[in-house]
Amino acid sequence: MSTKDFRPGSAFNVSRRTLLQAGAGLIGGTVLPASIASRAFAEDKPAIGTFPAGTSGSSAFIGISVPRTGTYAVQGEDELKGYQLAIEHINSGHELIKKISPKTSKGVLGKELKYGVADSAAKPNEAVQAQQRFISENKAVMITGGTSSAVAVALNKLAQREKVIFVCGISGSNDTTGKDCVRYGFRQNFFGQTAAAAIAPVLIKQFGKGKKAAYLTPDYTYGHTVTKSMQDFLAQAGWTTVTNQVSPLGAPDYSSYLLNVANSGADVLINVNWGHDAVLSTQQAKQFGVLDKMKLVVPYQVPFIARETGGLMQGVYAATDYWWTIEDKYPLAKLFNDTFEKKFGYKPEWGAENAYVSFAHWARMVEEAGSFYPPDVIKAYEKGETIPSLVGDVHYRPEDHQCVRPVIIVRGKMEKEMKNKEDYYEVVEIVPGDGLMQKPDAFGCHLGDYT
Repeated sequence: MSTKDFRPGSAFNVSRRTLLQAGAGLIGGTVLPASIASRAFAEDKPAIGTFPAGTSGSSAFIGISVPRTGTYAVQGEDELKGYQLAIEHINSGHELIKKISPKTSKGVLGKELKYGVADSAAKPNEAVQAQQRFISENKAVMITGGTSSAVAVALNKLAQREKVIFVCGISGSNDTTGKDCVRYGFRQNFFGQTAAAAIAPVLIKQFGKGKKAAYLTPDYTYGHTVTKSMQDFLAQAGWTTVTNQVSPLGAPDYSSYLLNVANSGADVLINVNWGHDAVLSTQQAKQFGVLDKMKLVVPYQVPFIARETGGLMQGVYAATDYWWTIEDKYPLAKLFNDTFEKKFGYKPEWGAENAYVSFAHWARMVEEAGSFYPPDVIKAYEKGETIPSLVGDVHYRPEDHQCVRPVIIVRGKMEKEMKNKEDYYEVVEIVPGDGLMQKPDAFGCHLGDYT
């Protein structure tokens, strides 16, 4: 399918089966980067990645991969809605985009954005195959997505190899802008280190020092780095880990893990699972009587978990990227909430917010660079300038391409406290990002080359 088959503002859905059928060249890694296929010059800059082929016409193409099936599907759909709204707003020159990217009129540098969507199913290989196709066939000038940190890390590597910028959607692993960082990758959302640094003082204040903690940890980079960060920060107040139950992604039954938790003597259950895994493990913890014995904490809040667990988040502390009631403090959040709810019929969760802001920031950087030439866009990020977001002013660190932004601590409201059906959380604290961040080289980041 050629790019002319992609309608403005519409999604081209690539199934895993279609990709596999079309992917003999992709699987073997035999598709040549666009920079090898063409040595054309534009704007007096050499060809690199999909530049200048990807912007030779009146439009530019974006490749999006999110989980639309599997344990992270609900969160992937929310993330996708944020991308779709951002593209719609960029193409129309919406007032919210202009507040984040003042030089945007309609499109990016006058180019209308078109896009394709692939279901990653939270599987790195499938995400890479989909995005490789978007790069080679559609000359994608930027790729985005995530939700699974394993996917984000894999797309980091693809972006660096193909010299096409990857704007990470959701990824909570320290490694994404740590040991697996790349020059061509950027992340706007919070992660294990910042979540732990923000929520640990709140937990210590609420529950005291010297507590015993049990962890439920998904067995991949996100789970391990979030758990490690929580353990490190809580240890400063004498908290100990009595058990760490590690489970595979998409586990259907947590009974054996919860039995060990129930017998551990823990005071607090810290559930690091995400997506439907978080919902299922929390529900089963209630069924097994674990939540009658110990307090529940969700250090990395999962979009929709309050709704899907049926009240089990009441009184529970969590760290999150965004909660819609901060609109009382941040005017841009209010504008985003209103436009999102009008289009999609519900208050945005943080997956949608994160996708929107990440996309808007990329558009800003291209406009500031005055070119789609990837090294110039990267250097626009690396200026580290203070820029707007939906949670106030933020900036990107040049050393690791991590956005320095606040983390929001919430507590689940009791049903009688809820003002409407989506009023699940009370915002306890908005913690500034600067004091939460590790040193840029703490997790082994080495960005690599521009060209």
